[in-house]
Amino acid sequence: MALDIKVTRTTTPKAKPDMDNLGFGKYFTDHMFIMNYTEGKGWHDARIVPYEPIVLDPAAMVFHYGQEMFEGLKAYKTEDGRTLLFRPDKNIERANRTNERICIPTIPKEDFLDAIKAIVKTDEDWIPTNPGTSLYIRPFIIATDPVLGVRPSYTYMFIIILSPVGAYYSEGLNPVKIWIEDDYVRAVRGGVGEAKTGANYVASMKAQVKAHDEGYSQVLWLDGVYRKYIEEVGAMNIFFKINGTIVTPALNGSILPGVTRDSVIQLCKYWGVPVEEKRISIDDIFEAYQNGTLEEVFGTGTAAVISPVGELRWEDRIMPVNGGKIGAFSQKFYDTVTGIQTGKIADEHNWTVEVK
Repeated sequence: MALDIKVTRTTTPKAKPDMDNLGFGKYFTDHMFIMNYTEGKGWHDARIVPYEPIVLDPAAMVFHYGQEMFEGLKAYKTEDGRTLLFRPDKNIERANRTNERICIPTIPKEDFLDAIKAIVKTDEDWIPTNPGTSLYIRPFIIATDPVLGVRPSYTYMFIIILSPVGAYYSEGLNPVKIWIEDDYVRAVRGGVGEAKTGANYVASMKAQVKAHDEGYSQVLWLDGVYRKYIEEVGAMNIFFKINGTIVTPALNGSILPGVTRDSVIQLCKYWGVPVEEKRISIDDIFEAYQNGTLEEVFGTGTAAVISPVGELRWEDRIMPVNGGKIGAFSQKFYDTVTGIQTGKIADEHNWTVEVK
């Protein structure tokens, strides 16, 4: 590897959790990757150390001004014992776009990939092999300057932690219920909606609590200006199958450019399935529901891969989708992507990267 990484292994390995009851993001592996940034010196001191709490000054800028970013991708075990990453190049590209947007120094893509490979290789025996499981990889960067002043930090920490995970939603691949939010706003064009930063997620929590109280799993956001155009779900991009065409909101500066979203679009083109990225309103969706052309709805994201939607609620209007069952296209997409990720289906798109 080009990146010089010092490895210090733990002397007290953890007991591994029950791989049949992982949940999502509850357990963490034995080690973590850390690299520091200092203005004038650049990124330096790459190392893998035992997983442990980090110590920061109470004045560290991440606590006060929210200068931080994160990413999410997964590692999978194949039946023949190989370890595969799924499209890590896309996550790295997105991470550096986020860095540029919130004034964090970018990381050379080769160094970023080396860091991911190194920490995954170190804790490779934590990768679960049960159906529907994987090793979730969480890279993140935090501003560490101990200064109370609104400016970009001069120092940062780049950290990668790993978590063996099962399904993101308790429903698994069973369709979820989605609440369409028309009061609170998550992001607007010109803000940080297209960046992978915590500000977007904390902005969504009030509506998320409201949706949960009403019995809904996630929130589907409308645009922040007209309150009528579909944007994305809290943890996923959104797709609609309308009269045989797959439709998703076009990237507009306030929507996260999902890696799984891009994979759906590429597969549609490869399969010859009509696909459109365009501005679509909630009125368009309700009209398609009323005239019977709304055939499937599903969300896409690294955590859930695909999450079929069985019901949409907009104000007092409830729209059941496909009889509350997963649709044929949603199932085909899920089977194809997870098949490529686990090596069960030939990777004709060169999307996987082996960790050696």
